[in-house]
Amino acid sequence: MDQLSAQTRISDDAIRSVMDRLRAEHSEYEIDTGIANRWELRLYCGSLSATLDDQSVLIQVAAQDETCLSYMKMTVAGHVAEHLGTTRGLQWQGDGSDAGTPVFFREITVVSSTRISAHMQRLRFAGKDLARFTHGGMHMRLLLPPPGRRPVWPSMGVDGLLVWPSSDDALTVRVYTIRAVDAASDWLDVDFVLHPGHDTPAATFAQNAEPGDVIGMIGPGGGEAPVAGTLLLVGDDTALPAIARILEHMQPSSRAEALIEVDGPEDRIALVQGDNIDVTWLYRHGREAGTAGLLPAALRERSHMALADGLFVWAGCEFGDFREIRKIVRKQWGLPRERHLVTAYWRRNAHGEGDGGEE
Repeated sequence: MDQLSAQTRISDDAIRSVMDRLRAEHSEYEIDTGIANRWELRLYCGSLSATLDDQSVLIQVAAQDETCLSYMKMTVAGHVAEHLGTTRGLQWQGDGSDAGTPVFFREITVVSSTRISAHMQRLRFAGKDLARFTHGGMHMRLLLPPPGRRPVWPSMGVDGLLVWPSSDDALTVRVYTIRAVDAASDWLDVDFVLHPGHDTPAATFAQNAEPGDVIGMIGPGGGEAPVAGTLLLVGDDTALPAIARILEHMQPSSRAEALIEVDGPEDRIALVQGDNIDVTWLYRHGREAGTAGLLPAALRERSHMALADGLFVWAGCEFGDFREIRKIVRKQWGLPRERHLVTAYWRRNAHGEGDGGEE
């Protein structure tokens, strides 16, 4: 497949140190060019090369499609903005649109709403041109406009960064799993964890959604479903949509064990079954989510699995459990980076994005 590419030159006295930071932050993805003052990174979405002199840098990015190319531009522009405090003068030449509606944005409309467990609501959305959301990551960001206002969606600046609406038009942004998508029929499903008594705008939207309600989404991202001979999947309610999707797409020759923490039996949902799939449900029984410690405890009981051929550990949960699980997998089990993905989907007593659920 032909690659798309774009480039920009940035001139600033501090640009060398800024680019050195970018290089150091992604050192595990560096490719040796053998050329002085030129380095290259191969990231998930594409490649980035930088050619430096004393006061400027020529940056070239390449990717397989326009969405990934936009992500690469955003990576560069976001880093420059963070460390220089401005992207003034940063403008891209080459492939991809310079400004306007982001190529990775879609407006979507609620078609139906279904309660699939005691604390899980499934919304089906209709949308156009959804093929790009069938690959390149299981997750996306939902954009919720203020109630009662006509949506104002983000645009793309010439520097490659998103320009977000502000003030009365400010959007609520949350990360969610694409539970299922059918590009041919123009629909996708998203499962929302409901949190009674909490200020959770996306869950509140899901609970009250009616056919015809319009929101936006950008993506996809967050990595594909893991492929391995043996999968160990660990997660709480917020990771349940992703675990369900991973199990549905796993290879027939693989084996999977899933450890899933929910409040009680009424929170179980139907998962794909098979002789190569084992699911263990762990119940909090009224304890606050993120405080029970059930997932790390269950993982420690399976230390023998660290020796399994082709093991890959995937986990998504609250920040405290995330730290414990990461410690077990990395320190106690000694799994290398390429054999695990452990993510904090949410954090107790914090407000912000939650992957598959909300804080």
